[in-house]
Amino acid sequence: MESFQLGDLHITLDKKGANAFSKVSYPLRYGRFAEIRTPEYIYHFNLNGEIKYIQGLGKDWPDPSEWLKRTIADDWVYYSTGGYSGVFDSTGEYYLPCLSYPSNSINFLDPFKDNCIKRAIDSWHDLYKKIRVLYTDSMSRSLSVFLGKVLRCSPQALEMKSRRLHEILGGPVTVLPPDTRHVDYEVIPLILADGCLYKCGFCRVKTNREFRNRTRDNIRKQVGGLKELYDLDICNYNSLFLGQHDALHSGMDYVEFAARLAYEEFSLKRSHLKGCFLFLFGSADSLIESDLGVFDRLEKLPFSTYINIGLESADPETLHTLGKAITPGTVYEAFERSLEINRKYEKVEITVNFLLSDELPQGHLPSLFRLIDKTVDKPPNKGAVYFSPLISERTGEKRGIKRQFYRIKARTRLPAYLYLIQRM
Repeated sequence: MESFQLGDLHITLDKKGANAFSKVSYPLRYGRFAEIRTPEYIYHFNLNGEIKYIQGLGKDWPDPSEWLKRTIADDWVYYSTGGYSGVFDSTGEYYLPCLSYPSNSINFLDPFKDNCIKRAIDSWHDLYKKIRVLYTDSMSRSLSVFLGKVLRCSPQALEMKSRRLHEILGGPVTVLPPDTRHVDYEVIPLILADGCLYKCGFCRVKTNREFRNRTRDNIRKQVGGLKELYDLDICNYNSLFLGQHDALHSGMDYVEFAARLAYEEFSLKRSHLKGCFLFLFGSADSLIESDLGVFDRLEKLPFSTYINIGLESADPETLHTLGKAITPGTVYEAFERSLEINRKYEKVEITVNFLLSDELPQGHLPSLFRLIDKTVDKPPNKGAVYFSPLISERTGEKRGIKRQFYRIKARTRLPAYLYLIQRM
């Protein structure tokens, strides 16, 4: 670790953060990074010289434990403590990610309307201009190399990089599995298939395409493009998302091919972070149709694997209203299957999703209680049930959804959390 003073910029290179993701109620950085501290802000940069975090130091900053994070897709996310009131109970995390784009959060906080948050984001542009003025060839080599990287990562260059990400993947990643919260949504995406089986009427994040696997050549090209895109910072990643909406239905041969290829090409074994994690979505039918041999093979992969299954409801009228073409019997079978797999396998965990809304049929909540009461007789040590708020476009009502959630959470023996729809 080296430190330099450049005007009012205090610069520290090769800082070492935590080497494993943790559930903590204070700011924690992971992997390797560089820091620039000014009288007003702390800025963290990844190993490519890209701005990653901003934290305010002034009196107008909302909370000294809160910060901004920039994603590789060029979105800003504000991490709020929520006053620590109920955040961990409802999300399983000590921080609430507040998104700069429309989502399904039932939180009323919008930090991006706060002038001090706007100034913090704008301050990065000002810092870039200041570095451009201060940079000289006579600096020490390590400082010159770092600032040279920062100058190559202008706001315009970062925007272009986000577009390049979408070009490599063949489109944006519209939603990440809720389990990616365990790694702070820091995943490398790799798309196995497009479309989905059901094309539900309520869904705003999927396409109307028929389900279709990508070719293996396409997957290889994605891996090559992503390796180049993440570049030096790839060693700060230990997690892979196989997308988009039902990678389990792609078949185990495809899943294993992509997972092992990415593991080797991205050198995940040599990550600065401990462990390797694999995340994917599945559907009720793909879970039921997967025999135990599929999960035997998943267990042998060099990953801890999380598969999230969208069930939505166990009530026939609600499923019809949602336009989801499955039956309550399928929902019961898939839910019971998830419990069986969680009991049997050490490195594979199945989680499930249900919807919450004030505008769903009256049978929705009672059907959830019947499902939970029938299939769970003791607290399991794995698995979780996520509840995705379906915010009314007509009323925008949120308070009733929160009441529903806490009623269910008090009843179920399974870990229960709200599902924030977060994109890549």
